Amino acid sequence: MTYATDLKPLGPVNTTVRGAQATLDELWAQTNVETRAYTGNIVALTTRSHLKRVEEALSGLEGRYAGRQIIGIMDGSDDLKVHASLVPQSGGLYVERLTLDANADQLQGAILPLLRPATVNHIWWGSESKPSGVLLSELTEVADQIIADSLTLDIPPSRHYALADLGWSRAAGWREALAQVFDSPDAARQLPQVTHLTVRYSGSNDLPARLFAGFVASTLGWKDLKNVTIKAGRCGRGKGDLCGVELSGEGVSFVLSAGDGEVVRSRAKFGGADRQMDLQVPPMSLAQGLARVMARPERAEIFERAWEMAKASM
Repeated sequence: MTYATDLKPLGPVNTTVRGAQATLDELWAQTNVETRAYTGNIVALTTRSHLKRVEEALSGLEGRYAGRQIIGIMDGSDDLKVHASLVPQSGGLYVERLTLDANADQLQGAILPLLRPATVNHIWWGSESKPSGVLLSELTEVADQIIADSLTLDIPPSRHYALADLGWSRAAGWREALAQVFDSPDAARQLPQVTHLTVRYSGSNDLPARLFAGFVASTLGWKDLKNVTIKAGRCGRGKGDLCGVELSGEGVSFVLSAGDGEVVRSRAKFGGADRQMDLQVPPMSLAQGLARVMARPERAEIFERAWEMAKASM
């Protein structure tokens, strides 16, 4: 990537895998930029129906963490097509973007030669369908980080690469809010009385909620999610975000509910106490979630325990 002002898009230009670098060099020559800084590669594997969403998320990164973006459209045409562009980002910089329109079999072997060497490789599975064939496993061999809906893909945490789950990342604010509810010692003493957990989520994908439930259950020392209810809810949050959380038991109730904007309302009832407060839990866009996991790769035991419990519940 490189910093500049008043940038205009350059491309897309039709090219080939072999000619991609030369095409990018020709586009760079049009910018009159002498120095380029490369911060990494991000490979986004997706389908045509999710292409716009993926492009918007990549643009929202503003060139941070990955100066070269490679988008693989896995349900494209039978003939491999490669398009090269320099895409302007807010903040005044360019990133390189190579879009490969093909099928999964054709993408195998076509992406590896396009990775800029000696930089970090982020591999993002930006599709709701499970991978077939060997495309993802091929890229896993060179990945420093896998970004995915890890429960759908059944990708376990590994020491070979950092596994990042966007659903887990986007729920970080809810985990922090729940911790605030139990900041006071008298509230924390009620945790052994909690026997049931309900998690409500926005949209149709319950996997982020299932990971959140795994986090709470493992923190409470539960062995499984049999005392957990996960159900769809209605709130102003985006798809995959949470709408509410309730921990309950005999004589105790701790509730978090999405309010307006960035506010999450909490209510704690136990003994003679009835406490209410508003907490700031900003909704996290796909681009923000992507930037967060690229900046702070997850290899924490907390995530691994949550993942194992969530997977066992499916």
